[in-house]
Amino acid sequence: MRVKKALFMALGCVGLVLGAIGAVLPLLPAFPFLLLAAFCFAKSSERLHAWFTGTRLYRDNLESFVAGQGMTRRTKVRVMVTVTLLMSVGFAMMHAVRVGQVVLACVWVFHILYFCFGVKTKPEAAEA
Repeated sequence: MRVKKALFMALGCVGLVLGAIGAVLPLLPAFPFLLLAAFCFAKSSERLHAWFTGTRLYRDNLESFVAGQGMTRRTKVRVMVTVTLLMSVGFAMMHAVRVGQVVLACVWVFHILYFCFGVKTKPEAAEA
């Protein structure tokens, strides 16, 4: 049981670091890494999870989504543009692997559909 908690804690720390970098760099999406960190910290330690949910990084990026309130349009667009740019690089690098391109295209389409129709859009005024 201790090994499992240690693995969740380590994976949560990796997610936190990548999420913090992604919050600063526009090419790295912060949202999925911070979700990973929240999940792993919840599985590893109540104290660590309580600390993480109290950070500004969590409040600014995940709190409204986790609470079921959705994301602002600006946040949704930022996530979709970032993922589109990153996936287009992979798509271009797979020019000789048509099956890989088809898979990436399908994942991209489902990603866009999920963020457009699956994630609630929170009004911008509620963000401030």
